[in-house]
Amino acid sequence: MAWFFVLFLVSGFCSILYEIIWLRLAMAQFGVTTALTSIVISMFMAGLGLGSWGSGRLIRKYENRIRIPPLRLYALAELLIGISALLVPYQLLWGRNLLERTGASSSGAYYVGSGICVALTLVPWCACMGATIPLAMLAIRKRWSGGSRRSFSYLYLANVLGAVIGASVPLLLIELYGFRGTLKIGAACNGLLALSALVLSLGRTAPEPNSLAQTESLAQDAASHLSSDGGIKPLVLLFLTGLTSIGLEVVWIRQFTPYVGTVVYAFASILAIYLAATFTGLQVYRLWSQKNRGEGSLIWVLLGLFGLLPLVAANPGIHLSRLLRLTLGIAPFSGALGFVTPLLVDRWSGGDPGKAGKAYAVNVLGCILGPLASGFLLLPLMRDRWVLFVFSLPWLLMGIRPDWFSNRVKLRFDWQAGVSYVVVLAALALIFTQRDYEDQFGRGQVLRDNTATIVATGEGRNRHLLVNGVGITGLTPITKFMAHLPLAFLNHPPKSALVVCFGMGTTYRSLLSWDIPVTAVELVPSVPKVFGFYHSDGPALLDSPLSKLIIDDGRRYLERTSAQYDVITIDPPPPVEAAGSSLLYSKEFYDIIRRRLSAGGILQQWLPGGDAVVRASVTRALKESFSYVRVFRSVEDHGYHFLASDHPLPGRTATELAERLSAKAARDLLEWGPETTPERQFAAVLNREISLDQMIAADPDAPALQDDRPQNEYYAIRRHRAKAER
Repeated sequence: MAWFFVLFLVSGFCSILYEIIWLRLAMAQFGVTTALTSIVISMFMAGLGLGSWGSGRLIRKYENRIRIPPLRLYALAELLIGISALLVPYQLLWGRNLLERTGASSSGAYYVGSGICVALTLVPWCACMGATIPLAMLAIRKRWSGGSRRSFSYLYLANVLGAVIGASVPLLLIELYGFRGTLKIGAACNGLLALSALVLSLGRTAPEPNSLAQTESLAQDAASHLSSDGGIKPLVLLFLTGLTSIGLEVVWIRQFTPYVGTVVYAFASILAIYLAATFTGLQVYRLWSQKNRGEGSLIWVLLGLFGLLPLVAANPGIHLSRLLRLTLGIAPFSGALGFVTPLLVDRWSGGDPGKAGKAYAVNVLGCILGPLASGFLLLPLMRDRWVLFVFSLPWLLMGIRPDWFSNRVKLRFDWQAGVSYVVVLAALALIFTQRDYEDQFGRGQVLRDNTATIVATGEGRNRHLLVNGVGITGLTPITKFMAHLPLAFLNHPPKSALVVCFGMGTTYRSLLSWDIPVTAVELVPSVPKVFGFYHSDGPALLDSPLSKLIIDDGRRYLERTSAQYDVITIDPPPPVEAAGSSLLYSKEFYDIIRRRLSAGGILQQWLPGGDAVVRASVTRALKESFSYVRVFRSVEDHGYHFLASDHPLPGRTATELAERLSAKAARDLLEWGPETTPERQFAAVLNREISLDQMIAADPDAPALQDDRPQNEYYAIRRHRAKAER
């Protein structure tokens, strides 16, 4: 049994590793959108569920005819999973190329095509992952006479522990070896699992006396009342555990992002706490089930109460450390979930791999629908607190009606029932007494959609835009230079411009001051809706015949459009380490931009800062992608403006740049200073020019930033080394 634990420990590690990297590779090919993220995760989970259900069904139907040792079938599944690590990157690339040939230009058609490509790529391989638990349960049942009624929870325990490790270690491997190098490490692990299982299958074939089953007789007796009738009620509860667990994860990310940030390590910490607490709950269940026959009503109502604890943990009026906020908000619910999920599967399956496969598939179905219901139905319509309440409500009702499992419903007024009613009242009190993050802002606007919660707040020049609690931008002349600087450097009168990342709309507004057609691409639908909060002429500008607004991922739009632009200006959301932001700084992205620039066109790339490696790697990526690149330190001594083109960038003076402005564009440039004339305004930037060699010299060994090596996002090891050197 120890060998089975090790096998599933490593298998759990690999599965999370693949999920993290495959999601990111799919983003690079099909776009960084909420819909695409949901598609990838849903297809991953759908494959797991299909594999679990299908293998379980085949085992129940053909178990007596199977002559191949189950461990060899398990070894084959692990071998196929390892092969997937090597093939999926190429399959996603082939899918994107095929989609481009279809000429899908609308967002709807592109999403459908992307979904088909992702499904055909991931579902078959993930089905192999889902088949591993039923196959291992069959091996246990054949290897030890009678098997074990709790074999699912035993394997699930190891799998979750491996997933806990997989939530953090791959981030370090990606920093060292890139995405594809890390996938090769995962493939090697799966290959080792396949070889180990094959060697184990060559051993003893006669069934062994099941000492494990003998020590679990109490647990078997406790399970019999559910596993004997094969009723649907445990399956309904398993569906709800999957629905609420992943549905709440979407809410957690929105609630805790203001405190932990948008970097990959912040998301990993949420996942790690969730999985670690699930593992703890599993371990408690394993110990508890040896001596107990029934769980009573308290566990269900506590599950409902714990689902509302994020209201306390994310309350801005309560001052807690980041770790304590996450632990208080996530761990209790996840731990309770780790207790009840294997309890339900063990009881319904009784160690039968076929029934366990079906039960796990039902749980996975809930996991698929949970984030869709949360992100696309509930969060756009209501505040976070009410979404939490919706997901907690089934468990609160279960707590006050514990006889739901029985054929005859009757009220029981024992001590657990009394505590349950008190807990329900406490849960309702949490709903009405806690503050949400946006409650701390006074005058402003709050909008919600299927991607984010938007807060537009402040007065006068001191206005701010927050997306999921993260400050995106302010009213600063820096954003004006993102438009006027590249337009003034053009060798010909501009005819069109594109801005990727709308923000407050300042750069978009400045581009329109040149009276040329301007296209803006923004990922979050609600962001342009607050344009008028920052600029009184915003609504009129959006209605202008020169204005075109597209809600989409900027990179994906550039890949599928055929339009040509004289200026493309990019302002990725801060911080520079934000998850997914490297896709707007990479060589592959610049190759796409080069194809969309007209003859003599200019790219303006904004880099808000970053450490020496980030500055050097972004500069090198631009230098290797374009024939001519110049970089200027911006006003307010913050960030860098890169100008890149395949045609020479003229050495114009500040006066010459100012002369290219119309009266309307000049007024826009000077609106917020810091200088009083266009000449002095341009000089404030031109005098801060930095050579590319100086930027690269910050870290001469840093390679050009690429999709496979996003140095800006993965930095833990190098920062640790820097601290150690100090």
